[in-house]
Amino acid sequence: MATRTDADPAATLASNWILLQTVVGMRDKIYLSTFLFGAGLLLYVGRDLLEKSAVVTWGLTFGGTTAAAVLGLALYRVQFELRASRHELARKEAELNFALEVQQALFPRRFPPPDTGLEFAAVCVPARGISGDYYDVMQLGTSRVVFAIADISGKGISAAILMSGLQAVSRTLAEAGLSPAEVCSRLNLYLYRITDRSRFATFFYCEWNPSERRLSYVNAGHPVPIVIGSNSGRELVEGGPVLGIFSDGAYEVGNVVLQTGDLVVFYSDGITEAGVLNENEFGESRLAEVVAAGLRKPLSEIQREIVESTRRWSGGEQEDDMNLLLVRVIGNDTGAPPPVREET
Repeated sequence: MATRTDADPAATLASNWILLQTVVGMRDKIYLSTFLFGAGLLLYVGRDLLEKSAVVTWGLTFGGTTAAAVLGLALYRVQFELRASRHELARKEAELNFALEVQQALFPRRFPPPDTGLEFAAVCVPARGISGDYYDVMQLGTSRVVFAIADISGKGISAAILMSGLQAVSRTLAEAGLSPAEVCSRLNLYLYRITDRSRFATFFYCEWNPSERRLSYVNAGHPVPIVIGSNSGRELVEGGPVLGIFSDGAYEVGNVVLQTGDLVVFYSDGITEAGVLNENEFGESRLAEVVAAGLRKPLSEIQREIVESTRRWSGGEQEDDMNLLLVRVIGNDTGAPPPVREET
């Protein structure tokens, strides 16, 4: 079952709005305090001269009137800037919500049916409302199921834009029938040409053959997935460099035969590096323990427990996008309809 728990994109805007109001309020107090202090100082200095000198009286009156006028203009300017800031924040919130809706539409809404021999659960939890992480699952004909998980360097809208391009190109290449190695090689060249060397993507690409129960894969610098079952402890490391750094990256295809009940957990480093700000990462071993403890549970429950465990570990503060794809091998004689993603 596919679920996606997105962070509220308005949360960041709300915090910025509170900060803006705080700064504006402080500035108002500074203006007011300065003018009141100046007016009081003038009255104090000229207290004995008011009745003796018309010039002093006129000067104090002019000074007080000027101070009041300047204060009024300052307050008007503050109100004008505040209204402009409100309009700008509303515009940015609308743009962010639209970008989030577009990104949500890129995630698969329906997974392949059980007769493919696989069941899936997946979730992407952005750290800043919109994510550079991505997963995809699609069935190509009756003999191929392709799925992938990726992590674009950086966060926010710029990473999300690169993610959308990577998703579109990878789907096109997969539908063309290219091998996993060729798909990754062309994706690497695509990212190399459109980005500078500071931007890259880790990528794990898989092709499942239901009749042979064989998983062919390429690991392009992505965290090594956890395998539990008949191949427990096996590290799926065959592949090559991350995408986008080198123009001529070469990729090796790995193959593994899976049995009914085998579970493979794909994840981004936002899962295992939870708690890094406290210098105490969640880590691969704890992730494996959580998965093993719920091995016989539905994938949606394992997924939920992983996300909740990482949040508890980091104290509720999410430092990075979290991306998770769970794949379990099942019998292919069921007639259940394909699971539908739940929105949360």
